[in-house]
Amino acid sequence: MTTFTKRLLTAVIILLVGALAFYPKLKPLFDPKPDEKTAAGGKPGGDNKGGGKTSVDVLVVNMQSLDEKILTTGTIIPNEEVEIRSEISGRVTGIFFKEGQYVRKDAVLLRINDADLQAQLQKLLSNKQLAETNESRQKRLLEKEAISRQEYDIAQTNLNGILADIENLNVQISKTVIRAPFDGTLGLRYISNGSYISPSSRIATLTNTSPAKLDFSVPAKYAQLVRQGSKIQFTVEGSPRQYGGSVYAVETKVDPETRSLLLRAVSPNNDRTLVPGSFARINVVLNTHGNAIVVPTEAIIPEQAGQKVFVVRNRKAESVPVEIGLRNDRTVEIRSGLHVGDSLITAGTQLVKPGGEVDIRNLN
Repeated sequence: MTTFTKRLLTAVIILLVGALAFYPKLKPLFDPKPDEKTAAGGKPGGDNKGGGKTSVDVLVVNMQSLDEKILTTGTIIPNEEVEIRSEISGRVTGIFFKEGQYVRKDAVLLRINDADLQAQLQKLLSNKQLAETNESRQKRLLEKEAISRQEYDIAQTNLNGILADIENLNVQISKTVIRAPFDGTLGLRYISNGSYISPSSRIATLTNTSPAKLDFSVPAKYAQLVRQGSKIQFTVEGSPRQYGGSVYAVETKVDPETRSLLLRAVSPNNDRTLVPGSFARINVVLNTHGNAIVVPTEAIIPEQAGQKVFVVRNRKAESVPVEIGLRNDRTVEIRSGLHVGDSLITAGTQLVKPGGEVDIRNLN
């Protein structure tokens, strides 16, 4: 063994002896403090085996009415709608409505120049007076047998022809005044005062939306379940408000291309918030069941043997197997497993364990 090796081994032995001698004094400097152990999730003097309480939301189970529904989509349509047009041609002499105005039935909307018709009427009225005088004279002569029956019939026919012409002309004059055919709201105006219009000229659109109607369809397999009077609930885009209505007309046959049945429903719209053409999401009520236990969908936990829920008993979570029935997008019917008054965990189910303590943060 060389001198260098001997010196190296001696130095190592001296360091080891020194370390062993000073270890009891240096150990406290390297051990974590109690506060540091607690901050790291442990407990002073032992392991963390408890895990703490789990915060959950709880719903007190109760009985409620349950509707069997199907979800579909549809379109809002007006109760009545018509394009205002003139039956005759002529120049517009007066416009008596504003765009967007709500008008009552028979309100005057427009007048067309009727000067030529009025002149023709005055001429016919003069001819009528002359014909009436002639008919009266011929009648007296016939009574005295001074003229033949044929001569009297000619005078009477002439009078009747003039009366028919007057009636026809009055009808034409009435067409120069355009009135609202029903209560409703007028849309945009497409003509101006002084315009020359014809029956092909669109004046405006009149729409009645109280009540509003909805067109929608359901799959053919529900054709026997949906009928006149079936209730619906629906929402429209841009509004969280829920509306109600009922089916009042059903198409007589299933569409062979889409295999669906077209229906039309009616919904009160006194405030006229439902706008024709709007997209609607519709729940059609097929059947209404009596009292049933209904819980939120998120409370149900699927497992291999079926479904289960968690309930709170003695401040601890308890797993309960359940049998479910009708289901929709938000709720599920519970046919067995739960009872009225049970405290059902609706939020936090993914964190609880059977027998684990829970902290109720929200109780509904």
